[in-house]
Amino acid sequence: MTCQPRLFSVVDKWLLINQTCLVCDERTDTPLPLCAACELELPWLGDRCERCALPLPMAGLTCGLCIKHPPAYESVYAPWVYGFPVDSLIISFKHNSRWPYGRLLADILGQSLRDRFNTGDPQPDCLLPVPLSTQRLRQRGYNQAAMLAQWLSRDLGIPCHDDWLLRHQDTAAQQALDAKARKRNLLHAFSLAPQVEVRGLHLALVDDVLTTGATAQSLARLLRQAGARQVDVYCLARTPRPDAPP
Repeated sequence: MTCQPRLFSVVDKWLLINQTCLVCDERTDTPLPLCAACELELPWLGDRCERCALPLPMAGLTCGLCIKHPPAYESVYAPWVYGFPVDSLIISFKHNSRWPYGRLLADILGQSLRDRFNTGDPQPDCLLPVPLSTQRLRQRGYNQAAMLAQWLSRDLGIPCHDDWLLRHQDTAAQQALDAKARKRNLLHAFSLAPQVEVRGLHLALVDDVLTTGATAQSLARLLRQAGARQVDVYCLARTPRPDAPP
């Protein structure tokens, strides 16, 4: 039994029939419900840390934190900085069940990943969504990371295993915590499902937003300790440093 909604066909039909821009509500004849003007205005992530995708002033750099404390994941890919209107779309998808917003963002993320694979980036063996605790899943009714991973799986032809990672502690919400508190909050929060074998696999974690990277680090460390060859992170948006200029 799963709490995940089985409404992917409903979302797809909604997107096909109602071809209005989900940002400005104007009619659009583009393949996706996003007009060209709004697409240009999205907060696209430019120069970034080669490891954690933190926005940086120049390309080809690695941020100081990743140099000092290299993360267990190999790389992070996100199309956008977490800013308007992407932040509003993600919040509506994550907390208000506005699934067409999530589907739109997943489509664009999938296109970006496909372009990267076509230019030589290695394709992972499977996608693993960041899990929710059973209590949080019951409260929300769905796991937005699992929905994103399933949409990406279908678009990219990469298997998705949403039952390999378990979150067996209902930790406090990460949004209200600083970096150190986030790490403490996640100690011993995750485990691999019984009989799951990841040795030698290239895996990609899927989530909506990467903030401090504490969740991704905790899961990537777990997978690497279990023998995974490489762990990457795919998400919709990356937050800038709290002290970064607007």
